[in-house]
Amino acid sequence: MSKKKKEVDDRFKKFGTVSFTAITKINDFIGYLEEGKVMGTQCKGCGIFFFPPRADCHKCLASDMEWAEVSGTGRLTTFSRLKYAPIGFGDDLPYAIAVVDYGDYKVFGRIAGDVPEEEIQVGMTMKTVVNALPNGQLNYVFEKA
Repeated sequence: MSKKKKEVDDRFKKFGTVSFTAITKINDFIGYLEEGKVMGTQCKGCGIFFFPPRADCHKCLASDMEWAEVSGTGRLTTFSRLKYAPIGFGDDLPYAIAVVDYGDYKVFGRIAGDVPEEEIQVGMTMKTVVNALPNGQLNYVFEKA
């Protein structure tokens, strides 16, 4: 009798410039990116929002999560211009990483390459959007709102 081979959900290997994680409990994150949506998760028990998304809540220890979209605008709270990069990201230089505060949660990511360096300022209004990379991978970036 032959065994059925279990199918592996490895959609997460499609995320980012270099994907270090191919299998995770939140692989639907990639499906949402493919639909043009940047999503986090929210605990149904205590209401805490997570980005990046998590499958389990550290506050109430529940695993009862629902997907929630990162939408609207936030304020740039901090950023750093990178002139050196980790292995695999050297071709992207220079670029800026940042934290955008949406009020109830914060999102860490990259500022879109078409935002002029001289216009990047703490306090500016930004939004998080899906970004398709030249190699077919997906990520998200911050754009001016």
